[in-house]
Amino acid sequence: MKFYNLHIDFEPSWDTYNRITEVLNVIPRDFEKSRFNIHDEPSNWHYQIVEDEEVTDKPIDFINVLLDIVEPNFSKLKRVGIEKDNILFWLVYEYQHQCSMEFHPEEMERLGKSGIGLNIDCLDGLKIKKTKAE
Repeated sequence: MKFYNLHIDFEPSWDTYNRITEVLNVIPRDFEKSRFNIHDEPSNWHYQIVEDEEVTDKPIDFINVLLDIVEPNFSKLKRVGIEKDNILFWLVYEYQHQCSMEFHPEEMERLGKSGIGLNIDCLDGLKIKKTKAE
């Protein structure tokens, strides 16, 4: 499984959370207060695309998909108080046996020009399943 995330940090505010949703015109994951969050308001906005490799025929070009959501709206996000350094693309890859990825130069160049960071976490799916079973 791969989880492609668009993550935006901001000062705690329901207004900002709702304005980001309106600007980007996609439905974020539901806000869940974590034990690390001392506020009753969200301080991040999180949109996620899930790719199940057992079901999906071809890989999702997530960098371009997420950039297509964000790039046309940079100026609107700025008016909401969101700067490029508040935005992160975050790939969480749950794998078995080997974690391999390939990125094309064109999408990496586009990502670099956008000023958005990329974070990648690889998790051993077999260990996750074993932990859940215990």
